[in-house]
Amino acid sequence: MTSVQRKLRKPPGPDAPVVLGIDADTLATLQQIQLDYGDMVSITKPNGRLAYFVNDATEVRRILTRRHSKYNKGPGFERVKMLLGNGLIVSDGDVWRRSRRMIQPAFSRQNVHRLMAVMVECCDRRALHWAELAANGEHCNITAETSDFALELILISIFSSDYHARIMTEGDNPFAFLSRDSTRDLSVVMKVRHLRILLLSIIEDRRSGRGSEEFDFLTMYLQATDKNGQQFSDAELLDELMTLIVAGFETSANTLNWVWYLIAKHPDVEAKLIAEAAEYLPCVSALSADSLANMTYTQQVLEEALRLYPPVWLFTRRSHEEDHLDEYDVPLDTDIYLSPFILHRTPHYWPDPDSFDPERFKVTDQSKNDRPYFPFSLGPRRCLGEYFSFLEMKVHIGLLLPRFRLQLIDESQPQLELGINLRASRDIYMKPTER
Repeated sequence: MTSVQRKLRKPPGPDAPVVLGIDADTLATLQQIQLDYGDMVSITKPNGRLAYFVNDATEVRRILTRRHSKYNKGPGFERVKMLLGNGLIVSDGDVWRRSRRMIQPAFSRQNVHRLMAVMVECCDRRALHWAELAANGEHCNITAETSDFALELILISIFSSDYHARIMTEGDNPFAFLSRDSTRDLSVVMKVRHLRILLLSIIEDRRSGRGSEEFDFLTMYLQATDKNGQQFSDAELLDELMTLIVAGFETSANTLNWVWYLIAKHPDVEAKLIAEAAEYLPCVSALSADSLANMTYTQQVLEEALRLYPPVWLFTRRSHEEDHLDEYDVPLDTDIYLSPFILHRTPHYWPDPDSFDPERFKVTDQSKNDRPYFPFSLGPRRCLGEYFSFLEMKVHIGLLLPRFRLQLIDESQPQLELGINLRASRDIYMKPTER
């Protein structure tokens, strides 16, 4: 009997059509159907397309790892593509494979370690600003501060001295709107197109030998070649640079925003972080890849913050081959919805899931790879910048927390803004005090 003749085996699910997007209503819908039907749910969308919501940890891992080749990017990436072009986040197939292989060497640990001095430099600038705020009795907008830190860091890591010479020529960061405006609407797309003209001029100067010769991501991207010895075209390079800029700052900025909020709410966690920094990072000269690797409690805090507030709260895929998940069939052109936010807060995977407990991530005999946890995705599409992000966040917390105490101005829990990225719906203000 062929697959066409056999009755389609679908998971349970609601009979009525379900509207799904990338918004707060979609989160509420997915949370409710998970409660009603379990961790594998079939959905009919208003256009008649079949969709599955998958919250089973084993099947999520299977989709993102061993079966990844059967799935392309799903619905919701249209706005991302308008903003970033056909870069690594949105591309599929041969285009994605080529770009991934070309870019991956740039994110080796050895290369990332060469950028730690930039991380320290950016922390030093935050420290000077926070000391001024503390001396004047002013409040600190930690949401803006973490965005400015992460955006400056990724731009210097990409362009080195061209950041000051070519980008910051008028004193203001022309990329700052990316952290201030989360709508990703047409007006933002038009601003990005204007910036691409600036980036193209920097690329042209680098290719002709007139630009910076320092070590940075742009140098590595320019030198990258595919298996045929071909380099990125200017158009391809622009797409990949915009992808790196946006993805490179948003994850760290949003996570650090939540980390400072959570630290302020948990003084016991704050005390342990300070003690660990005193042991492994007593001064800037002690900073190294090894000292940061030894800061295991700081790593636990970051991982727990990412469990509660994964920057990308919803992943989508679309099957381009037939597949099966557990005992269920996945027909061609089925939309798949995976939510780190929901999986990370599912009680049978994470007891007391809404509480902040870094001890969950204490290293045990259980392999980290077996955790139902994917803030940076999994498998071949796992974020290349994951190690870079953890390293910059460790440097940030390790250098700034021992020097400054940040107290919340408003103790209430911020609501969530659920767009392409998960953000706090309001900026978080804190009172800085030098220790």
